[in-house]
Amino acid sequence: MSRLRRFMGVAWGLRPRLVVAFVLIAAISAAAAAGASYVTARRTIESDATNAIVLPMIDRVNSYAHYRMPPSQEVLDSVAAAAGGASLAVYQDMHSRNSSLTLADITPDIRDAMRTGNSVVWQRVDHNGTPEMIIGIPMLAWQTDATWKASGLEVYAMVNLTDQQNAVRDLANSAWLYGSLAALFALIVALLAARGVLRPVRQLGLTARRLGEGDLSARLTVRGNDEMAELSRTFNNTAAALEHYVGELRRMEADARRFVADVSHELRTPLAAMTAVTDVLDEEAPQLGDDAGQAARLVSQETRKLTRLVEDLMEVSRFDAGAAKLALDDIDVAAAIAATLRARGWLGKVEAELPAGVIARLDPRRLDVIVANLVGNALKHGAPPVGLRLWADHNWVEVRVADNGPGLAPEVLPHVFDRFYKAEFARTRSEGSGLGLAIAWENARLHSAGQLHGSLEAANRPEGGAVFTLRLPRVAGEEPA
Repeated sequence: MSRLRRFMGVAWGLRPRLVVAFVLIAAISAAAAAGASYVTARRTIESDATNAIVLPMIDRVNSYAHYRMPPSQEVLDSVAAAAGGASLAVYQDMHSRNSSLTLADITPDIRDAMRTGNSVVWQRVDHNGTPEMIIGIPMLAWQTDATWKASGLEVYAMVNLTDQQNAVRDLANSAWLYGSLAALFALIVALLAARGVLRPVRQLGLTARRLGEGDLSARLTVRGNDEMAELSRTFNNTAAALEHYVGELRRMEADARRFVADVSHELRTPLAAMTAVTDVLDEEAPQLGDDAGQAARLVSQETRKLTRLVEDLMEVSRFDAGAAKLALDDIDVAAAIAATLRARGWLGKVEAELPAGVIARLDPRRLDVIVANLVGNALKHGAPPVGLRLWADHNWVEVRVADNGPGLAPEVLPHVFDRFYKAEFARTRSEGSGLGLAIAWENARLHSAGQLHGSLEAANRPEGGAVFTLRLPRVAGEEPA
């Protein structure tokens, strides 16, 4: 039963369940009413038939009660003829003549009841495929003690019940017919009722789907004052509150992005001047004293960090504003990655597998940013050896960067590409802003080709260490062949 309920709950929709429940209730009610009517009518038909047959027969038989006992053969024949139909009069070893009914046709139950009682008995039997009623009537005699007792004369009769059986059969057929019509009517009513009940539910589902897809103006039409109307009003109030709060959040987010973009843009000019000054300080640092030289080098280092942070913030602002575009070119991916490693002095620090001949249409600057972030992150936070492997097929280019460090903690993995997220909160501020992997992820996602979208994923290797997997469409910005 529990499996059936689970099946109906999973495989059946609300409409079939409502219709089935409605039809079952109507069918059970109709069947119960028809069954009760059938049983009552059958009993009435059988009782009326019995009374119409048995009572007149008793009166006719009792009209011979004045004969003396023992009766003669002629009396037995007369009593059997008076009973009518297929009748048989029996007294001890004597029985009436010229009757189609014989003692073999009388059931033992009727004979026993006639010997032990003084009342009329009858029994319905199937005689050669025909419904019959066997009636036993004891002939009573007036005794000297002023009582009626069985005289020993027994009258048996067999009456055909075909008409009564046909009437009962017609009654049963009528019950089935009207029950079927009731079930059909219940099905039609159930479909109409389910349609009326499910229409607002369906509308609620469609409106909720629109709301989930971002149409915060979606509302339900409220009709009536029933429970569904109250649910619709509650849904509309919730949607209105959600639209208000989402609008506020979007406005605040837009203001924050605009502020970051404006601040980053305004900082570029003074940072350019500061960078020029730090270049001079770097040249003069050896001639300065120890304290002054150290201060000059610190100012130069922090200025470069600030410049990098501003550049990263501006890059993020471009992604948020949808202004980031690809500058595609057909490049040798292995050569481009090797150039990235060479420019940063990492060729001897990375075990690179770069098969030649992998030509792809990508943005070389963004590929450089992604690879630099992944390899730099592995060298800084992992443990050697750091491996880089290039793989490609007809549609995809894949770059895997792995290290042999402790790997990423389970609580870090879901947030590793979040902005400003640092896995080690004790890390000093000079070790990065937490935007490098976020920018790498955005650059990977920016590459697309039809249904193929670039991706960047982080995981832990079974043997230890973190692994970052970059997958880019081989022909970004175009439908794959």
